[in-house]
Amino acid sequence: MAALQEQSSERVSVSLKALINLAKSATMLKLHRSKIRSDRSGQYLSATKGRGMEFDEARLYQPGDDIRAIDWRVTARRGKTHTKLYREERERPVFISVDYRASMAFATRGCFKSVQAAKIAALLAWKAEQHGDRIGGQLFSEKGMQELKPQGGKHAVLRFLNALVSPSFSGQSAMSLEQLLNRLAQHAGHGSLLYIISDFRGLSDKSESQLSKLARHSEVVLVHIYDPLESNLPERGRYCFTDGERDVTVDTADKPVIVDYQRQFQARQALLQKFSRKWRLRLINCATDDDPLEVIR
Repeated sequence: MAALQEQSSERVSVSLKALINLAKSATMLKLHRSKIRSDRSGQYLSATKGRGMEFDEARLYQPGDDIRAIDWRVTARRGKTHTKLYREERERPVFISVDYRASMAFATRGCFKSVQAAKIAALLAWKAEQHGDRIGGQLFSEKGMQELKPQGGKHAVLRFLNALVSPSFSGQSAMSLEQLLNRLAQHAGHGSLLYIISDFRGLSDKSESQLSKLARHSEVVLVHIYDPLESNLPERGRYCFTDGERDVTVDTADKPVIVDYQRQFQARQALLQKFSRKWRLRLINCATDDDPLEVIR
């Protein structure tokens, strides 16, 4: 009985122990190594040419090149002086923004959207720590926002996980999604890797300017969390939904209601795809009954 209660609880809320245990799973992820702009050492490859960690190519010697970088083997083979070029390994901040608004406290299968978001955020944080990157974050809800400046090491991950389990929102008034994205653009430094994990309720054409601003200076990954019922309501029947305070009954035999509901979901999906293509964002879709590890893979 206790085991069933614990399993049920894990579907609606996330525990610190569960997020810490995801560290082992994160080692199975092989995220790509991107070109970035930064000044600290780490495990991503910079496009900057210079004396670095990883050999890139040999090219003809040019006036001003460091003679210590001359590739004597290539020079002897080709009869012309060649210089070795390197790509430096860099570190970048990984910034994870997590949506904890009321719409995320919902699921008909698997776990709450908020729980799925927290699991994905934890996996990404652990993988960033394993890469030697700094981890920062943003949690937002109708109650306000909590922001964590990027820091390195396991203590930074644990700080982020504690925030996921017990967020400490500021007393700010509720902000629109556009305002939250604008705040993210101010908080996250240039050259960051940004993950935005949300159901993107409230996404509109007005969000494009904020997303484009983020994309110009950082690599952006959108993780869309949704419940399967949102994309496809049952054909017939009356279903009761609750947020713990209010009850709402939906009659799926009411065709106009169903069409409007699905149209909203499809419109949000279309906007995400449009913005992703236009601004070269990466879009990941994750249902509440998906395995978050497999989704990130």
